[in-house]
Amino acid sequence: MRIRRLGQRPLGRQFGWLWAAFAVSAYGSGIGFGAFPIIAVRVLHSGPVAVSALASAGMAVGAVISVPLGPWIEFQRKRPVMMAMDLTRFLALLTVPAAYALGALTFAQLLVVSVIVAAAKIAFNAASGANIKALVKPADLLTASGRFESTTWSALVIGPPLGGALVGLLGPVTTVTADAVSYLLSACGVAMIRGGEARPVRPPDSRHRISELLDGWRHIVRSPALRPVFFNRIFVGGLILATEPALAVLLLGQLKFAPWQYTLAFGAPCVGGFIGSRLASPLVARFGRHRVMRAVGVLSACWPIWLALVGPGTGGVVLVMGVQFGLVLCMGVYNPVVAAYRLDHAPKHLTARVLASWSTSTTLATAALTAVWGGLASLTSPRASIVIAGILLLGTPLLLPRREHAPAPAEAPAPVSIAG
Repeated sequence: MRIRRLGQRPLGRQFGWLWAAFAVSAYGSGIGFGAFPIIAVRVLHSGPVAVSALASAGMAVGAVISVPLGPWIEFQRKRPVMMAMDLTRFLALLTVPAAYALGALTFAQLLVVSVIVAAAKIAFNAASGANIKALVKPADLLTASGRFESTTWSALVIGPPLGGALVGLLGPVTTVTADAVSYLLSACGVAMIRGGEARPVRPPDSRHRISELLDGWRHIVRSPALRPVFFNRIFVGGLILATEPALAVLLLGQLKFAPWQYTLAFGAPCVGGFIGSRLASPLVARFGRHRVMRAVGVLSACWPIWLALVGPGTGGVVLVMGVQFGLVLCMGVYNPVVAAYRLDHAPKHLTARVLASWSTSTTLATAALTAVWGGLASLTSPRASIVIAGILLLGTPLLLPRREHAPAPAEAPAPVSIAG
């Protein structure tokens, strides 16, 4: 009875397989968190510039490559696309331990694999989001999104420490192998989803149109419901992630945090994300989605600036943990609410393109802002760059929608057929 009061009603066996597939890949990614930087530093002896390039270039190039995938995914069955993207990531990641075993691993290979994985992730998420709309009722989208969100945060709590232990015991490429196998298992989980899937039919006059590449962005920009949330997410996510390198330099370099203090300060607060994701449905049921979105959006923007006050020692660790806990608690509530809101306001015939455009934009923005804030930190100081980002974040709630908007029509105008 307790579970039902929290809005965690059953969503069906088919959604259960999708959730299981997501969970196994999320935990695999949690175990593999930070694997490429560790390999780059410890195996390939790369410097900080190369390691930063591995992170930002992989995201940026992967996002650009994924641009034409949105329109392609829109007119395909979503489950085969999801399986193909999982298998692509499995094969790409598996080349790393194979090359390491042969003594042939290079930095260029790591970069290529990171690009492939980033592009496949965006494509998988676009197909998965569109598939969720076919598996659950509109009223259950928030519940489904909350389950994905809670799984993500629990994987971030458990995965990285376990991955660190595996690296220490079995070597630097162990977690990459585990991450690769998780995508294979995810593909098997998606394959277990039963039931006919409608295959969209491309209208004859739209075939091979270049403008289809822009349909997702065009809908987002023209939608009074999606446009403000889209730009809010770009700046909030981008500014928070852009300061991570500067924060690492400040904590590990200038303030002399021990590695275990650093990982504890950012790992333990992820419990807040799990708690927040479980609170999302009850809060929306009581206060309404729009009020929750605005309130939590404001609170999320207020936390990062306090990191500028961090000092050395135990007090500094406690401050970082407190700030991170508050931030991820808010994000744990906010993310599933926005995910459901985005699906509600994406027309069925544009869902994959909207999600792909959204992911591509946020990824490119994060990569660009990370590069800009790296330069800003070098021109001023890591602490000053964190202050500037924190001040800018305080203005991001102004981008949130000021009123509730009606969801997009449930049915697509384009014809569909059931193919075998």
